[in-house]
Amino acid sequence: MGSGVGERPERPPDATTSIEEHGSSLAGGHSHLLVIENGSSSLFELPDTGVVTIGRAPEVDLRLDHASVSRRHARLLLERGEVRVCDIGSHNGTVVNGAPLTAVRTLATGDVVTIGEVMLVVHAPARTAPSRRLVDENAWRRRLAEEVERSMTYGRPLAVLATAGMPQAARVLAHAVVTRALRGIDVASADDDGQLLVLLPEADEAAARRMAAAVSGALGEIGPGTRIGVATCPSDAADGDSLLLAARAGARVAPAGGVAASGEAVVRLQMGDREVLLAHPAMLRVFELLGRLAAVDLPVLIVGETGSGKENAAFAVHHQSSRRDRPFVPSSCAAFAESLAESLLFGHDRGAFSGAVAAKAGLFESVAGGTLFLDEVAELTPAVQAKLLRALETGRITRVGEHHERAIDVRVVAATNRVLEDEVKAGRFRQDLYFRLSGARVMLPPLRERRCEIPILFRDFLSRAARGTGRAALEPSPAAMAALLAHDWPGNVRELRHVAVFLVATARGDRIEAADLPGQVVSDRAVRNGKEPLRPANEEPITQGTPPVGAGREPMRPLSDEVEELVRRRMVEALALTGGVKTQAARMLGMPLRTFTSKLKQHRIQ
Repeated sequence: MGSGVGERPERPPDATTSIEEHGSSLAGGHSHLLVIENGSSSLFELPDTGVVTIGRAPEVDLRLDHASVSRRHARLLLERGEVRVCDIGSHNGTVVNGAPLTAVRTLATGDVVTIGEVMLVVHAPARTAPSRRLVDENAWRRRLAEEVERSMTYGRPLAVLATAGMPQAARVLAHAVVTRALRGIDVASADDDGQLLVLLPEADEAAARRMAAAVSGALGEIGPGTRIGVATCPSDAADGDSLLLAARAGARVAPAGGVAASGEAVVRLQMGDREVLLAHPAMLRVFELLGRLAAVDLPVLIVGETGSGKENAAFAVHHQSSRRDRPFVPSSCAAFAESLAESLLFGHDRGAFSGAVAAKAGLFESVAGGTLFLDEVAELTPAVQAKLLRALETGRITRVGEHHERAIDVRVVAATNRVLEDEVKAGRFRQDLYFRLSGARVMLPPLRERRCEIPILFRDFLSRAARGTGRAALEPSPAAMAALLAHDWPGNVRELRHVAVFLVATARGDRIEAADLPGQVVSDRAVRNGKEPLRPANEEPITQGTPPVGAGREPMRPLSDEVEELVRRRMVEALALTGGVKTQAARMLGMPLRTFTSKLKQHRIQ
């Protein structure tokens, strides 16, 4: 048990007597707990601000010895004299004044908190509420990272609010008004544009919406038209930057003077029978650029990892162009047999080769007037590259086995998951063809760099797959969503879709748990980020048969590689948050502009 004074083994005092008899010890005005355990009592002094963890584990702040107490039972949240209590997944629960504790609760002098068979009597002297002020944005972001870690570790709710459209002339007064409307544990800041950022620990989506409504009401006529976005952890994101990005996305689409959750910020781009969901600012800008490029008959080169949605991007160019009523034909150059690649592209005459029993038009002729999408164009052989270059330059082709040229009218959109500049340097790809294909160059960010889209896309894939099989809608649990958000998704959107279809086929209930996820998703990294789930107080970890450290695992990556991967991801996210303004992105990361610019080139960030 924590260190104490004034032990009284002869009888457990009631709450009133305890506080009166120990009154001299409380003269300093600090909050205290009178701890009554096993027939004795002691005092535990509480800090003015901080967190006190209560339980049987040796590392907790207030250690209780009774067997009914969980190793980590409850937590006190203290800020400037305010005392709040929450249960952290204890086996026997926490009771306040005889009522089971189901949410975070503010305590006052005389309140009795029952932890198993132990009683804690609260003494929290009345204080004049200190004036609240905004914290520095960097300090706010550090606190956000800490709260995300706490939320993911203990499964506690967490939310973020972000404002947009707050009038500049009203910001100073609005900041003061809003901070008075917040709870003691909430933390507010303002970004470079003066828009509010609010951190709401222990707040789920419903509570966050209520707080957002309170903030909107507090603004009243001070900031008319201010829009507020809400994002929660882990439903919307499981890291600080993505959580803030999701809240800002909600603010972007909220009505004037209203509130919107991040899930409402989805842009559904309907293109014929295709629908593309967009939420991340980078993807919104990419598809806006594709729409502008569609208006000019220019070759477009789309660069992106496997499964990142290159075909949808190519179709967006076709669908928004004057060729939309003509064919769109996708074709993977990686699937061409080397001996037949030329015939497939340009066609062949009868008898041109063994098996050519009839003349046949190639892709360029069959797409007349439309768009030909050549995926994995880097896989073409040098001979076919040369003939493709001539076709693009002259607008004419020659079928295999013929000697006369045929005019073609085709727009070519090419794609690759390789760095074509490197392929050119290595002599594997023609430089003149590279320049001809890349009249406009568009890069698709991988899914791991736009994590705020993972919950949105995953739920949409689940819904579509469930409708196709007649199943009821499925919903991922917080632990499952945390694992999904922690996975790096090397297969990108395609891999995410396959996981959703797999779960619709295999999940037993209507709620997807982390244990339902396929093995490649529940990876070592997911376990590290999502932490080990809480167990009941009487349940011990299963260790039998656990392999020794390192057994059966792949070799660890060099630490420097992981650091550089993190640096690149943070740079991409900072550029997305600042609209591509390098000076602001460098300042956000605390990185000198010269270093930031150098690393842009090093990591080939466009």
